[in-house]
Amino acid sequence: MTQTPWLFFLVGLYFAMAQAYSYPGTAVARMLASRARVASLTPTDLSSDWESVTRLRILWAAGLKDLRSARPGQGYTGHAFNDWNHVDATCMMPFVANETNADGAVVGISRKNNLHEGILIASDPELGEGGSWSTCQLGCNKDPPSDVAHVQFKSQIAFKLVWCPPSFNQFVLVDDDGKVINRGLGVGNIPHIRERQMNYEAVKGSKYAPNAVEVPFDR
Repeated sequence: MTQTPWLFFLVGLYFAMAQAYSYPGTAVARMLASRARVASLTPTDLSSDWESVTRLRILWAAGLKDLRSARPGQGYTGHAFNDWNHVDATCMMPFVANETNADGAVVGISRKNNLHEGILIASDPELGEGGSWSTCQLGCNKDPPSDVAHVQFKSQIAFKLVWCPPSFNQFVLVDDDGKVINRGLGVGNIPHIRERQMNYEAVKGSKYAPNAVEVPFDR
């Protein structure tokens, strides 16, 4: 189910550096360290109670702290991986973290989408240079993706959470090419079924959708 974290890191480094020119805002080492964390998660990590275990492990993999009591814009991460949209683990360099979509290039997103303070507060420094955020996936179904990560921050994503049809009880964590890094089973107080359905609809037809399929899951 999982891959050897350091092998995943080294292979990923080769391909990530090749794409760095297209997305210069990517904190490459941090992104690959995040993917290695995802690959290290166990079936138990990803099929236990959603709020007390699984979502926290996904936050850790993304390089984010669990800050449910913080104010929105001040590091709050209670929404991260908890709705249809905020499911892209983005690792960006410091010089792009204060970008705000002022030019409106990301359609459907505010021109004052200032995430800088929250990124500084919520990012786990142990993951490496740069910061992390659970950015909006709106626009990811375009080719190339036209979402917050790729356009506002000019960054690849470390991974994306996609709920799998037809029951939407399982989810996959895929990299920026849509390849499965790991998968899990929603248990407990998971996002509402409509949120999970909308999550898949947002990626339908894109490179992130083909591997979002349910499989026999061994906990």
